[in-house]
Amino acid sequence: MAQRRVGILGGSFDPPHLAHLALGRCAMQALALDELRWLPAGEPWQKSGRTMSPAADRLAMLRLLLADQADAVIDTREIDRPGPTYTIDSLRELQAEQPNAALFLVIGQDQYAHLNSWRDWPELLDRVTLAVAARDGSSPTPPPALAAHPHRVTPIAMPRLDIAATDIRARCAAGLGLAPLVGDAVAGYIDQHRLYT
Repeated sequence: MAQRRVGILGGSFDPPHLAHLALGRCAMQALALDELRWLPAGEPWQKSGRTMSPAADRLAMLRLLLADQADAVIDTREIDRPGPTYTIDSLRELQAEQPNAALFLVIGQDQYAHLNSWRDWPELLDRVTLAVAARDGSSPTPPPALAAHPHRVTPIAMPRLDIAATDIRARCAAGLGLAPLVGDAVAGYIDQHRLYT
């Protein structure tokens, strides 16, 4: 029996947007995944400088964004877990639940460049294959600490999409339309719930 291939795509998703969706689709295809688990963060310890939208709103928006993605699984363990959110805790739990699965942690080059600041990063590297979004055909570049630690990395070719949650929140505060960046359903939710104003 073939080993199950499970991707993990985490983030604050504040808000989730079309670049997240494109990354998920590229990961599914490039990695031949059986399942892609979307992991909205509870209290990401590295984002302590900004108050995030409530978890219920971020989760509702992610559900709207992924409504047409039959192979997407929204995993709420980090939202349900009290206190700061660490990826390594979720990976330990997922591996205990699916001990025979091959796990792929889907990240961007910006996250890869700072991965050695994550909690228990050497253990994280031992548990997963990193699937790094490589923009403009460039190869993923590890920081020196990671380069010195053997690990598995697979590049994911990504089209260039200049969409960032920071810019979306700024556009919203300025009263500009969001649908081209987040899709109609998420834009409607943001407007209805008066987020980012």
